[in-house]
Amino acid sequence: MFDPATYSLKRGLPGTRETVAMLAGLMALNAFAIDAMLPALPAIGDDLGVADHNRRQLVVVAYFFGFGSTQLIWGPLADRFGRKPVLALGILLYTAFSLLCGIAGSFPLLIASRIAMGASAAVTRVLVVAVVRDLFDGEAMARIMSLVFMVFMVVPVLAPSVGQLILLFAPWRAIFLVLAAYGLIMLVWSGLRLPETLHPEYRRTLQLRDIGSGIRLTLTERQSLGYTVALATLFGGLTAYIASIQQIVFDVYRAPGAIGLVFAAVAAPMSLASWYNSRIVTRFGLRRVGHSGVIAFALVTAAHALLAATIHEPLWLFASLQGLVMAAFAFTSANLSTLAMEHMAPIAGTASSVQGVIGTIGGAGIGLVIGQAFDGTQLPFLVGIATCGLVALGLTLITERGRLMRDPRQPAVVPEEAVQFPD
Repeated sequence: MFDPATYSLKRGLPGTRETVAMLAGLMALNAFAIDAMLPALPAIGDDLGVADHNRRQLVVVAYFFGFGSTQLIWGPLADRFGRKPVLALGILLYTAFSLLCGIAGSFPLLIASRIAMGASAAVTRVLVVAVVRDLFDGEAMARIMSLVFMVFMVVPVLAPSVGQLILLFAPWRAIFLVLAAYGLIMLVWSGLRLPETLHPEYRRTLQLRDIGSGIRLTLTERQSLGYTVALATLFGGLTAYIASIQQIVFDVYRAPGAIGLVFAAVAAPMSLASWYNSRIVTRFGLRRVGHSGVIAFALVTAAHALLAATIHEPLWLFASLQGLVMAAFAFTSANLSTLAMEHMAPIAGTASSVQGVIGTIGGAGIGLVIGQAFDGTQLPFLVGIATCGLVALGLTLITERGRLMRDPRQPAVVPEEAVQFPD
């Protein structure tokens, strides 16, 4: 039987807190690169001559498309050469393209640099999931992923405020310099403290036949494909929120100074839900908790859309209901991601990359469609994410053949101490 504590000792992993913080910090490279931009969108548009407010959304959405475009490259590379060298290469490129964004003299060059920046940062999404899958199974994996997401979710609370703070003292280009510095910090930290976690027996070649077989398995295994597509629709709702929230706060509610508070009000419940998920998933199981999250997401988003269509919704109510939506999202993301990866241990890098491509590009496409429908009100956004919730619920039902919250086997209760790294 696999013993995470023994394995972590053999691999020289640091303690629990540092490991979770490091993995969350790697994933947070993306959250900072996205959310810190939001207060700067008007300044970027003015400086680079972009008058169309909807077109400014490309600064955010282009990053997502880049983020999804290379995951299928990083995964097979990590399965062949190991997690650590591939991670280092990706972070180094992220830092370089952050600097290029900071000196971009035109909007097309900025968008191209943002795509390249997202393409480089995709390595963190693929490898954080692969590293956790290297070390853990089932509810234990979901617990660690929840802890990583808990720390990661704090970033959206801080990032817009960090962006606003930088803008008080420097132009928008300084934000990219801060992102480059953050990339260097994570490069050094992970280089010094994160050991190689790839199981030697799972090392694969880069032959097209091997890569193709891994992709085919990921796309044909019912649980992997079903939950991956369901997550893509939910990520579409999250992307739509990130792409639209600046316009909703600035143009609908005319409260630009409140964007940091709105992000805090929405992201704080998400972070709390991720922490709570890490406490209950080992007791109730992946499906019960994850499926409950999908149901809650669908119900709350539908109710919010109906409410906003019938009353003049104040900003505080909008933020409060979106906080509930994102709390529900937190209960789905770690658990459905774990279910999608449950049978993928021998091809963790490749499977993570395939699932990431579908989730990221699919979510970015959905989010872009919803964001471009902005008409001066919040209704297109709310109807869009409600549709995402209902589709995700339908896909979950199809994946489980109509049976929700029922594990195909009696789940073993994983003791909390069994998923702790030694301190």
